[in-house]
Amino acid sequence: MALLITSARVSYIRAPPCSALSRVRADFQRAGVKFRHLLPPGSPQLGRTPVTSPVRSHINAAVRADKFSTAAAALRKSSQASGSFSPGGRRGWLGRFALGAALGAGTAALVQALHTGVMTAMALKINLDSAEGDWKEAKDFLLSLSVTDRRGYHRSPGSVSLDDVPVWTPTAGASEPSRYQRNGKLDQKISVYSGDITKLEIDAIVNAANKSLLGGGGVDGAIHRAAGPLLKKECASLRGCETGEAKITCGYGLPAKYVIHTVGPIAQGGVSEQERRALRSCYRNSLLTATENAARSVAFPCISTGIYGYPPEQAVHEALAAVREFLDAHHDKMDRVIFCVFLPTDKELYLHNLPLYFPPA
Repeated sequence: MALLITSARVSYIRAPPCSALSRVRADFQRAGVKFRHLLPPGSPQLGRTPVTSPVRSHINAAVRADKFSTAAAALRKSSQASGSFSPGGRRGWLGRFALGAALGAGTAALVQALHTGVMTAMALKINLDSAEGDWKEAKDFLLSLSVTDRRGYHRSPGSVSLDDVPVWTPTAGASEPSRYQRNGKLDQKISVYSGDITKLEIDAIVNAANKSLLGGGGVDGAIHRAAGPLLKKECASLRGCETGEAKITCGYGLPAKYVIHTVGPIAQGGVSEQERRALRSCYRNSLLTATENAARSVAFPCISTGIYGYPPEQAVHEALAAVREFLDAHHDKMDRVIFCVFLPTDKELYLHNLPLYFPPA
């Protein structure tokens, strides 16, 4: 069988439940894939009936026979191991393989698709450097990828994985008494990271945004530049965000899967109880938004301590208290909270005050 992809705009293809050629073709057409297959007379169809005349539709491509046999063997072995293979189901896994091979999928992807029933075609062409694309299409595609596959769409090199971010460990000898009781369930859940938040390859990073959500200076501008113009297009659809609230978007060209945008309070005229509550709400609502989207690792910048004028030595307490209280109630939904700092003075503030909120044994 000779197969050649003629359309690269593919995001999801659902593997056909049986191998009848008409069903395969129908599933391809419903997914918007144009293809042509060529079967010479006398060749066996997937339904085991010999072809009496050339069959043509819309795929014209080449798949090497050795690739077919190797991947097909892997699929069959995987099916037998999982109990999903049976003589009557042979046409099903073979049909799935033919679909995946046509799309250029590797053996590993085909084996996974056999179990999930969903094939992700890596041929989708999206331009994360242009604002002309469809952000919804790009978002759906990027969120469907594994962490490894998404690396091919990072707009800048040098990502930092969660495993490369050290866990903060509480130590005895704090100069002040702890403000919270020890909770052993929160061990290994906190990090203080000095570096670029746009490089973190985690589930979600938090953006200290303005109310328009359309980008600005500081960390807000850095995140938008690293993610690419499609981030602004999705943000425009959210119609802004109020102080203390949080909204989520795709990360696009960032290593992070999601960006959670929150608007901190302006405290240039001093800090009142209203500003304190608003700042805590930023952290609490960001974490809540993360868990609602199954994000288990989240990194925060120092919210409101830049041009918004919130004193860092006060902001650190609101940040730590909000995170501690959220983790007390939802420790099973969050693996890591990272306080991402840029200035050495901010790092020292966190390291000095963390034992007050996360005391050692």
